[in-house]
Amino acid sequence: MARFAILFALILLPALAVASRPVRTPFIVRGKVFCDTCVAGFETSATTYIPGAKVGIECKDRNTMELLYKHEATTDSTGSYSLLVNEDHEDQVCDAVLISSPQKDCSLAAEGRDRARVILTRYNGMASNERYVNAMGFARYEPMSGCNQVLSQYQDIED
Repeated sequence: MARFAILFALILLPALAVASRPVRTPFIVRGKVFCDTCVAGFETSATTYIPGAKVGIECKDRNTMELLYKHEATTDSTGSYSLLVNEDHEDQVCDAVLISSPQKDCSLAAEGRDRARVILTRYNGMASNERYVNAMGFARYEPMSGCNQVLSQYQDIED
């Protein structure tokens, strides 16, 4: 009986220890970076997406706002990025942020579109590990030609 108890302990206890540890599947943070070619403050039909833009994830302590985590990525040829985040940032405030644009004529971080909040915890009811971030944008210093026509499609016309 003693042998059975020792064998049981040697086989079952390590298995229970491994099973009780959470599996660390990383979060996948996805988003896009655009150039606000008409300086409209939002994406339009004239918007282009920026390959080679640098973006990051920043997580700060909720109370002190001390930076606790930072990770950077670069957008692909379509202006999209994908970042892997291994840690759960349950009690932290995390944002995707613009860092730089390779386009000299479109390198001014658009006010209000320079960061986007992202929730990086598994303790909020979200089943997926993928997190989609609102598009962030850089603006041109001057609108490109033809923007008046582009922006006219967004005006409210009364009958």
